[in-house]
Amino acid sequence: MTQASEFSELRRQAGLTVAEAASRVGYGERTVYRWESGETPPRKAAVDLLRTMKTSSDPKSRPPVFRFIDLFAGIGGLRRGFEPIGGHCVFTCEWDRYSKATYTANFPDDEHKIADDIRAVDLDSIPAHDVLLAGFPCQPFSIAGVSKKNALNRPHGFACEAQGTLFYNVASIIRHHRPKVFVLENVKNLVNHDKGTTFRVILDVLREQLGYQVSYRVINAKSWVPQHRERIFIAGFREANDFSFANMTIPEPASGPKLGAILHKPGDPADPQFTNADGTAAGKYTLSEHLWGYLQGYAEKHRLKGNGFGFGLFGPEDIARTLSARYHKDGSEILIRQENAVPRRLTPRECARLMGFDSPERPPMRIPVSDTQAYRQFGNSVVVPAVEAVARHLQGHIEKVLKTETTVAAA
Repeated sequence: MTQASEFSELRRQAGLTVAEAASRVGYGERTVYRWESGETPPRKAAVDLLRTMKTSSDPKSRPPVFRFIDLFAGIGGLRRGFEPIGGHCVFTCEWDRYSKATYTANFPDDEHKIADDIRAVDLDSIPAHDVLLAGFPCQPFSIAGVSKKNALNRPHGFACEAQGTLFYNVASIIRHHRPKVFVLENVKNLVNHDKGTTFRVILDVLREQLGYQVSYRVINAKSWVPQHRERIFIAGFREANDFSFANMTIPEPASGPKLGAILHKPGDPADPQFTNADGTAAGKYTLSEHLWGYLQGYAEKHRLKGNGFGFGLFGPEDIARTLSARYHKDGSEILIRQENAVPRRLTPRECARLMGFDSPERPPMRIPVSDTQAYRQFGNSVVVPAVEAVARHLQGHIEKVLKTETTVAAA
């Protein structure tokens, strides 16, 4: 094992993010990222320090601290962030059969089956849990507000404005099971969706109708991965405490990794599913001359109209645009320059790295589906290191809540 890979392994075993490891060993994040990528060898003193801090790398080998459920689970991005802080998943719900295939391939030891449509789940069939995780889809809440309902003599009450949306199902589970903590994730535009109505209803239901203390923050994942990707995280506690997202430390984005850290390059180990024997991306990911010509023409047409539509072309020193679920269509939002050749798409393996599912501290993710489905899955998912950072910010508060309840029960 090289010094760089040993450093990464020890950091992961110690349960540290790159930012936390940098703080512990006394070096800047940029330096630690170089160690992670193998660009420069790590200092021996830093490796020795992490060696004294390491714990078991397998969350299942440690006693679980809390139980959680994984709703709208996708391919398990939220779960991957909360298992390292002691979470044990006791229930999963995901309706897409291809996402379920990927989820099952990567969490093969689960004792529970994946539930399908959340709208058909019997609330009593969901196990008791401490934490609820949900990356729920964003839908418009079109029913008018309480004042209008009063004027029309219509009934209102628990989640009335959200009835018929998938958020309503999440709210129903929260009301029924009263988890100590919930963490919801969505796109940044949730705040402005449907002229602000959607977010107003969500906060009203969570705070006023369900009685949870709620804090939220929009977080850009480019502090951890070479991608501009803003998402909102909403955390709620059943009991009032001093938790807030406002004091969450976010690593300096300028010190984050660049695309070169996730791209295939000559000399990398071959990945027969996605690369040539020399480790470079397989030829099928290079755009055809016809498609490349079309994308250039499309961009030029909109440039002349003063619009900003067009492809995104990037190199190893760049930060990519947001990976979307439509990436499988033409890859236009993130195209990779190639010397003396037309650009190429990212491979699904590179997408796994771009989303933080694959990283120096984790074994490669299993991708059992077609490229088309893989692109959709990664484009719809969360950035794992960003979720891990959120989880670690919550960790002390979760543990405090659990300890307090245990003490009260013992008394």
